[in-house]
Amino acid sequence: MKVLMQMDLTEELIEEIRQVAEEVEVVCVESDAAALEVMPEIEVVCGHISEEMFARRQKLKWMQSWGAGVDGVLHPELVESDVVLCSAKGWVGVHLAEHAMALLLGLTRGIHTAVRYPDWDRRWAIRAASWELVDQTMGIVGLGGTGRELAKRASAFGMRIIAVDPEEVEVPEAVETCWGMDQFHALLEQSDVVAVCAPLTAETEGLFDREAFARMRSHALLINVTRGRIVDEQALLAALAEGQIGGAGLDVVPQEPLPEDHPLWRMDNVLITPHTAGGSPNRDSRCVALFCDNLRRYLAGEALVSVIDKRKGY
Repeated sequence: MKVLMQMDLTEELIEEIRQVAEEVEVVCVESDAAALEVMPEIEVVCGHISEEMFARRQKLKWMQSWGAGVDGVLHPELVESDVVLCSAKGWVGVHLAEHAMALLLGLTRGIHTAVRYPDWDRRWAIRAASWELVDQTMGIVGLGGTGRELAKRASAFGMRIIAVDPEEVEVPEAVETCWGMDQFHALLEQSDVVAVCAPLTAETEGLFDREAFARMRSHALLINVTRGRIVDEQALLAALAEGQIGGAGLDVVPQEPLPEDHPLWRMDNVLITPHTAGGSPNRDSRCVALFCDNLRRYLAGEALVSVIDKRKGY
């Protein structure tokens, strides 16, 4: 059985995959042209392949995406096919959640101001604007792997946690309640911090529109570490400029890369990192462990984990 490796992994991690079973042949290629040549013989893909490569499939049964979100992977032919798609959902929450907390603390402790304006005399203004997280309410939009990991960390800071999710999900002890998406506006009205931990789908694109920001508290902070297009750009700019919300910590933005002259860069109540939340020295080893587990399941004819509902997009 041939597995096409479309990820740049160390030889040690590739060897872990080879050791799953003798029948597994890991195919590593150096170009898209080489991948096109071997595609008819490939049964499993680890990583992303182009639509052109997908069209040349003959034996392909399963694709394992390296990211949690699959909005950049799904295309109509894949959706309509019987190829199983898995992602790293539930396995990358740790570093995304830590990054969300970094953005949040950067805003609440005035670090964004201190870095932007290196002036010792600003200390009193920064102190006056700082606030604690204890007893504040965090509303989490999307209680998947990232949302659950963030809930643990926010709870450790003494925060009250509420959430919304379109599915009936397991609710961790740290979360007071998880409602359906029909209570999205109720969550916004109660939250001092709103964290976006949802995938980008047809239902979530533009979810944070003018009406959503109008429901948020005037001091509330928006934290987004998953997908930028969940937030409507013009609605966000207006909310920040007009004081509808207190500020935003953004690792993802509606336009990527964000143009150098974009107003978000210059807003004093905004902290931006350039889509770096996915970085972790442990990410590849975690994802290889997931892939190896799924590979064993696949060979044994068992159900895979982290399977994507291709029509829902998550």
